[in-house]
Amino acid sequence: MKIIDKDKPSPEWIAATRKRFETEREVDRALTRKMEKRAGPGYTKLPLEALVTGVNSLIGSQLKEPFEITDAHWLAGGASKLQMGFNLSWNRPGVGQEKTRMVLRTDLAESLHATSRLREFQLVKALKGVIPVPPVFWVDNEGEHLPYPGLVYGFATGVTKPTNVKSGVSGLGTHMPEDLRKKLAPQFVEHMAKLHTFDFRKADLSAFDIPKVGTQNAEWAVNWWDRVWEEDSDEDVPMMSLASSWLHKYAPSVERLSIVHGDFRTGNYLFTEHDARITTWLDWELGRIGDRHQDLAWSTSHAFSVPSEDGKTLLVSGLMGESEFLEAYEKASGLKVDRKSLHWYQVFNAYSMIGMTLATSYRVAHNGKSHQDILLAWLLGVGYMLLDEMRGLIEKGI
Repeated sequence: MKIIDKDKPSPEWIAATRKRFETEREVDRALTRKMEKRAGPGYTKLPLEALVTGVNSLIGSQLKEPFEITDAHWLAGGASKLQMGFNLSWNRPGVGQEKTRMVLRTDLAESLHATSRLREFQLVKALKGVIPVPPVFWVDNEGEHLPYPGLVYGFATGVTKPTNVKSGVSGLGTHMPEDLRKKLAPQFVEHMAKLHTFDFRKADLSAFDIPKVGTQNAEWAVNWWDRVWEEDSDEDVPMMSLASSWLHKYAPSVERLSIVHGDFRTGNYLFTEHDARITTWLDWELGRIGDRHQDLAWSTSHAFSVPSEDGKTLLVSGLMGESEFLEAYEKASGLKVDRKSLHWYQVFNAYSMIGMTLATSYRVAHNGKSHQDILLAWLLGVGYMLLDEMRGLIEKGI
């Protein structure tokens, strides 16, 4: 048996892997780019000046009038991306001369998700006025101007958790006080319902392939994470092979296609503390056109749930009980929740998260490709918890 060096993959192995796991064109492009550059240098700390130079080049390629970038500074957050805040003095179309707070969100040498900045850009732009999202201005999908592919957002105000509340990494385990939950939970449900009922065909989503109604939607989704596991894993985990076979065998048909956020949970929205209003939804990099049950299942994952004060009720994304959440979603969206599809996507989401944690997190940290190597190493432990959760879900059957 030939041993494959996944740290230095050959062009032939990359081509064979692409052929085995058919998925969307832009997903394929992002994953292929990752593999073609894997043998390259690891992450080295970039000076702010390098990012400012890249942003100047990107914006200069789009604007004909003078502009000035000032107050550049690093931003925290973005567990798998590098972020820089800055002010842009410019003649904003339709507004006039102003100073706009902006955020650069850029890839690393390799990160937790090999995803497309163009897809993220198009999704957020399409959803303006549908649910709270930050404005997006420019995208550099190939890293022509920036050190790595990136995009420029408008700055969004708000916090991911109350000032005096503790949470885990990336918003995991955030326990919201009861009075705050009552204000945030209805917005959480309303925004998900609006997202899933939005007519995406009216928007420019050219970086997305629209699956046929039926099982192709699920096949592309499973192939994506089959490929991630194949490319990034460093150990044989029989449960992953079993789960992949189970997912392909029982893939549900989808009667209605929707925009799926892919990471819809507490930790990925900002809200203002004085009035508990959700101001924006972030982290669209896993977004796709698919089955709304994927978001429903993600939000209800035990990985993002916390117990209520009585210790008996598990709160979906730290906000409300699962039955209450699903009932409220059905009422807000006018769409029924199919329990079999929900269960299938709970298995699927666990499968994808295991790929991110046990495979990609290990590979990126091992090769020194990210500034978040400590966090990525920590995520390895979460992967085994997810394996146990996935095993239990599969045992329940369809």
